[in-house]
Parts: sequence; structure tokens; C-alpha cells
Amino acid sequence: MNLKQRFQRSRFIAGEKPVNDDAITLSHRRIFILPTRRGLGLLLLIIILLLIAFVYNNNLAYLLTFLLASVFFITILHTFKSLAGLVIHAGQSNAVFAGEAAGFTLHIHNPNAIDRPHLQIKLTKPHSFTLPADGKTTQTLYELTQTRGWHNAGTITVFSTYPLGIFHAWSPLRFTMKTLVYPKPSTLELPFPETPSDDTELGMNHKGADDFYGLQEYQAGDSIRHIHWKAFAKGQGLYSKQYSGTGTAAEVWLDYNYAAGHNVEERLSCLCRWVIDAERADIRYGLVLPNLKLMPDRGSAHYHHCLEALALL
Repeated sequence: MNLKQRFQRSRFIAGEKPVNDDAITLSHRRIFILPTRRGLGLLLLIIILLLIAFVYNNNLAYLLTFLLASVFFITILHTFKSLAGLVIHAGQSNAVFAGEAAGFTLHIHNPNAIDRPHLQIKLTKPHSFTLPADGKTTQTLYELTQTRGWHNAGTITVFSTYPLGIFHAWSPLRFTMKTLVYPKPSTLELPFPETPSDDTELGMNHKGADDFYGLQEYQAGDSIRHIHWKAFAKGQGLYSKQYSGTGTAAEVWLDYNYAAGHNVEERLSCLCRWVIDAERADIRYGLVLPNLKLMPDRGSAHYHHCLEALALL
């Protein structure tokens, strides 16, 4: 690194380029230190005392000046050592829905035989922690998400003003951590789509479910064709007709072309709501997107596969 690169302003604020490795060791190259407001006040006091001692040739004033100056300069070393040598590993982050806070996990290790008190780490809000000698800790930092897709972690700053608060040492870090943000689910519980090819390739498919045996209260995921409209018209409530048979469970196709909305994001929000409702209803569901078709299935793996497809469309 040449002199111009070393003194680039971005290094002091955003840190070095994001690392592909999942661990960063804090060294003199990554740690910066400046006086705090309290430290600047102490420095001004030292200068004033030095002038008084020089003008009046007062030995006691000289003694006090040099004593405070020694405290000032020794504190630089202790503040620097509060961060030096820390090893920070990037952890895993879980997918979230748009509008939720994404959590980025960091594992911090103190490999030295000295305690590290009063440390702080910040992504958007600071968190305080203490590391004993050869100790480890895990910190999860949260950042609000706005849009679907991949969300990269911003600059993470580790800092300390230990021991006297007259110096501020900090190290801005950038990892290649990212989390997947699913579309924001629609707040409306919309019925599943009744596509033109129902009971064949798309739409609801109840194989072998031919014999009517009763009614139950309508639940998200029930076919519109099975709603007991006469009871609903009489004000008796919303019920679904139930059929018995030896066939397999219901299937529903969630098709982008039949999702409610005036633009892509509104349609994806509707599809996201359908995926959540279908999984909760424990029915098999397939997903049809302009560039992808996922066959009907159920379970956690299929659920996250569908949401990932929506997030990356």
C-alpha cells in the first residue's frame, strides 16, 4: 500500500475493501486513533500549564505539566491495545422479509492474556461488551431492509475509549456478508387463484375427493369453488365444503399471471402471501414465474426455495 492509499479518507470511515475471508485480525494498519473532546480539553490544559510554568519558572507547574502529559501519551498505547489483536469472524445471517431487520452475526475472539473491557461494536446502533483474556463472544448486529434481493452488510465499526475516555480508537470493517431479503408479504389474505386449467395442470387439484361429507369454517387455502355460498348469503358465516376420498391432498398452483397487483412488486407480494398461507395450510403448492416453474411440494425446503425464487426474480 502506497502513501496515497494509506491516507485515503475512505479507509478511516469505510475501512479496507471487503474481505473474502471470513476473519479479520485488528492490527496497526486497521486501527485508527484520535483524541476525544475530553482528550482535547486535557491537551489544552497541558499547553496552558506549560506556558504558566515557562512564564513563572515554577517547578511545581512543570511537574504537573509533565505528569499530565505522560498520562496523555501513555493512554494512547492503552487505548490502542484495547483493540489490537482481536480476531473477528463473520457468521451466518438468516433470510428475512422486506421491512424487517436483517441480523448479521460476528464471532469475536481475544487471543491475548489481557482483558478487553468496555469494547463497543456498531452497524447502525452501538453494542457494548467485555472480553476476558482468551475469551470469545458472539454479537448480532441488525440493519433494517427495504427491498427484496441480496442485502449486503454495511461497514461494521469496532471502537473503544478505554481507559480514560480521552482517546477514541476505532476500526471500520467490511465483510462479504449478505442476507437474502424476501418480498414483503401482502397484508391482505387473498384466496388462492382459480386458474383456467383447474383440476388439470394448474390450480387446485383434489384427486379422488368426490364425496361430500360436511362443512367447516373457511381457512386460508380453501378453494373458492368449495365455499358454501348459500350459507354465506344467509349470513350464517363463511364455510367450505369438505369432500372425502382416497386421493392425495389438495394441490394449488401459484401463478404470477394470476397474482393481484399493478406492478411486479405488488404481484410478488401477493405470491409471497400465498406461499406463506399454503405452507401454513399444509397443502402442496407449485410456483409459476415468468422464468421458473417449481413443481408442487410442501415442507421447509420447498417453502424457502419458493421464497428465494420470488426474492431473486
